[in-house]
Amino acid sequence: MSTHHDSPTFVLVHGSCSSSFMWAPVQRELALRGHRSFAVDLPGHGFDAQYPVAYQAPQDLEAWATEPSTLATVTLQHNVDMVVDVVRRVAQYGPVVLVGASLGGTTVTQVGNAIPELVDRLVYISAWSCVQRSSPVEYMQEPEFADSLIAPLYALNVGDPAELGVGRANYRTADPALLAAIKAAVMADATDEQFRAFLNILQPDESLAVMSADARGQADTWGTIARTYIRLTSDRTLPVAMQDRLIAEADALTPDNPYDVHTLDTSHTGFVLRPADVVGILEQLIAENL
Repeated sequence: MSTHHDSPTFVLVHGSCSSSFMWAPVQRELALRGHRSFAVDLPGHGFDAQYPVAYQAPQDLEAWATEPSTLATVTLQHNVDMVVDVVRRVAQYGPVVLVGASLGGTTVTQVGNAIPELVDRLVYISAWSCVQRSSPVEYMQEPEFADSLIAPLYALNVGDPAELGVGRANYRTADPALLAAIKAAVMADATDEQFRAFLNILQPDESLAVMSADARGQADTWGTIARTYIRLTSDRTLPVAMQDRLIAEADALTPDNPYDVHTLDTSHTGFVLRPADVVGILEQLIAENL
């Protein structure tokens, strides 16, 4: 690809029930160090998210349980199309480093399958990088996922996912036991105040179609792009055993192009509280010519 500048643009893709807002600490650190970044809001996220009146306080959980979701018809391909458009636009200005967190990894992988010539490096931050199994839903049945603390959080669910087409979580619960369980699963290394601040930028719905779609990387497209995996060793949402399996499977698929692996000792979302460490890793990629 032709480049107008040597410095890359970091395109940041959020995970489930999240948005571009989660990347604010990382973007601030990137800006302080003189780097361009673009945080994507996937379809139906960010300011396009759905926050029904029944979800507000006081809540009407009975009404909310049957409220149709604007995310019910959003597919992984919708996510991919949006990010492909972003990458095509920012690639005009130089190299592109495509970064995905958590469920955002499925979108990142499929963008790599679609336009490998426009992506200079893929970065997964404890993100789903599917190779042997087709989707995160399938991987969740595997033994490496057994230590995840996500399963008990089904008590957060509102409504029938099969009827709604989304997983719907009540992040505005006031149940202290549930709040403690969410924190243990996703952000155990934060203070209670930091955790609640993070909880309040989440949106309640996430598309089941996105979580269950075939998101496997292909050796002849995605597999040709340089890639980095940032392991999070205190992650109790996507356990490190599963992260290591995803890395190993990808390396077996493309042994001549293995992951460049880095490790941070944080929870699943705790990495946003350590933006200097995250950006330090990203800067190493620049120093090594991506």
